[in-house]
Amino acid sequence: MEVLIIGAGIGGLTLGLMLHRAGIAFRIHETAPEIRPIGVGITILPHANKELAALGVVEAMAATGVVAKESCFYTRHGQLVHKEAVGTFAGYEWPQIQIHRGDLQQILYRALIERAGAQSVVTGQRCVRVEDGPDHAAAHFVDTTTGAALPAAQARVIVAADGIHSVVRRQFYPDEGPPIYSGVNMWRGVTVAKPYLTGQSYMRGGWLTHGKMVIYPIRNHADGTQLINWVAEIETPRHDRQDWNKVGRLEDFIGAFEEWRWDFLDVPALIRGAAQVLEYPMVDRDPLPRWSFGRVTLLGDAAHPMYPRGSNGAGQSILDARCLTDCLAAAGDVHAALKTYEAARLPATAAVVRTNRSGPPDAILREVYERSGDQPFADINDIISPEEIAAMMNSYKKVAGYDRASLEARR
Repeated sequence: MEVLIIGAGIGGLTLGLMLHRAGIAFRIHETAPEIRPIGVGITILPHANKELAALGVVEAMAATGVVAKESCFYTRHGQLVHKEAVGTFAGYEWPQIQIHRGDLQQILYRALIERAGAQSVVTGQRCVRVEDGPDHAAAHFVDTTTGAALPAAQARVIVAADGIHSVVRRQFYPDEGPPIYSGVNMWRGVTVAKPYLTGQSYMRGGWLTHGKMVIYPIRNHADGTQLINWVAEIETPRHDRQDWNKVGRLEDFIGAFEEWRWDFLDVPALIRGAAQVLEYPMVDRDPLPRWSFGRVTLLGDAAHPMYPRGSNGAGQSILDARCLTDCLAAAGDVHAALKTYEAARLPATAAVVRTNRSGPPDAILREVYERSGDQPFADINDIISPEEIAAMMNSYKKVAGYDRASLEARR
């Protein structure tokens, strides 16, 4: 059996590593002319790091990124709402790691080339369509640079891991339309700065009506500084089509955060310290009725793009890769394997997509914002009880599949 993977992102590379470990031949076709470290920060939670640990890459991730110690929630006035330990500091066997997306992609890519050879990843080829057949499926590509058509590539299975604007998904669902805008626009950047709080803190602050921030370190430097990832989110009807490389303007959003100067962090200074600001809307897509058509299936953002809340997008693509590999290794019949994969992962990821819309972890900040009238409080317990907070946090962990009980049970 040979598997053709479209896309060398986190999901595609992880799938390649897992297929190689299982002894299943594969080849990845990537649109970019070369695999370059682009993007900003992402967080990989324990359920995904469990799978990456089995691939032997978590030590490199921990050495390159930052092993998170705690998750913190603050109001825009700098008042603590909730704090809890995460990853190994919360008793999990596997850590929560905050890392530059480009660093993680490079770690996966280097591991794949070392183990499977340079020929396992073909770059500079953009998929334009796929077609199913009785014995094989075929993917058609054009040269990214010249636009010239390339010979079709055949495989027993084709996996489209080509992201939220997936060509293959659009072929399956031509009338689906563009990604659905949430009403929240995002500006992102990375800034070299001194550590804040523990130096291993994942922090959320404020609320969307007046501005919300997500801030966390993703790289340690020898001089004691860190590379800190930040995301500014504001409710607004204005947005452009999602483009990971769109440059944002500071004046479009900085006003919402000018007064966020706390005793442990100067937020406007952090924002202004970024060499570049990127802008894109928070979007997702409705869950699909099916992912697999014949010998072709979807994985990761091509299958279930979700709001970047709960630090779960990349993690779910990693879980997809593990499930699909197991199904292909266990079943002699390709169609049966893809059916089993879809039955396991489609409903699970659909639940995360819906929960990220209505009840992600940062919904705690929404509750405090609404109950307090966005005013400072004397005691957080007068606003929301520890039991309510725990229920909200644990509910999301169960939906996303990383509550400790569920994760330990899947050992």
